[in-house]
Amino acid sequence: MSMLRTLAAATILTLAAGLSAQAQTEKTTLALPARALIFSTAYIAEDAGIFKSEGLEVTQQVITGIGSANAVIAGSIDFSFSSGVTLTRAAARGQPLIGIANTYDRTGFWVLISKSAAEQRHFDPKASLPERAKVLKGLRMGVGAINAIPHAYLKLIAKLGGLDAEKDMVVAGISPPDQVGALQRDAIDGVSSGPPVIEQMLQEGLAVVVADGTTGKIDPPSLAHIAANVLMTRRQLCTDHRSLCVKMGAAMVKANAFMHQHPKEAMAMLGKRLNVKDPAVLAQAFEHTLEATPSPPLLDAKGLSAADDMNVEAGFMKASEKLPSYDKIFTNEFVK
Repeated sequence: MSMLRTLAAATILTLAAGLSAQAQTEKTTLALPARALIFSTAYIAEDAGIFKSEGLEVTQQVITGIGSANAVIAGSIDFSFSSGVTLTRAAARGQPLIGIANTYDRTGFWVLISKSAAEQRHFDPKASLPERAKVLKGLRMGVGAINAIPHAYLKLIAKLGGLDAEKDMVVAGISPPDQVGALQRDAIDGVSSGPPVIEQMLQEGLAVVVADGTTGKIDPPSLAHIAANVLMTRRQLCTDHRSLCVKMGAAMVKANAFMHQHPKEAMAMLGKRLNVKDPAVLAQAFEHTLEATPSPPLLDAKGLSAADDMNVEAGFMKASEKLPSYDKIFTNEFVK
């Protein structure tokens, strides 16, 4: 009888523990501006079971470009992955947002043009950046989203070449998965894009690099450290539902660490997630992504200032609109 009681007690404790764990699981939402490797932290957090281990059930939703941030501002989404360009611009316009992690600290973008356009214009890939940028005049360029960081990077590069990005180029919003096809059928002449799109274009010999904002000698050097992909939310959410911010921050730390500590497993997960089938493309795209993935994913004023400077250079806001300080729009308390 004593053994039966012991077994019954053990069963009750097990069930109670299961119910307790279930009760601790919180549901939340995360908006992503596109499907691309710059958002690898979110994919790894989900596919490696990190969200679950932190007691989170996260619904991820693609809301193109700055629509992700707007959904957070509107209160229809709890968190978004948005660039520092978007965060600083929103904060300058009075939106009560706060960044709680920086999962990507390079721009994540390259400017590429088609091989045919490069040949027709006698493009010199070894020329200075301002000289290279002049090749963009009159071209049709695709970006992942209008007024988001890939568009800002393109406009910045064009400006360095002495071009008026509003008059000297035609720019269209094209989702990253569709950019390769658009270049192949001559619907566009080039892109401002990131992994794995640029690796596929280069691997297939479709394009040449005008500017590289992510690897090696960064174009321009001022973007060597930037808040490119920020986990952000409404400031009040971290007050009213602090546990959500604690858990999301911890998940970001563990996901970025997982990518560095288990690169083969992480690369396989990302290849499957984004349907990258060419091993060479995947390997190079992951290498570029890992290089830009900080561990831990800390935010700092320098990275946000670089993002804000990009806003000004791209013409998204005036220099006078820049915040005097960035200290109030970010915190690292959830990723330490």
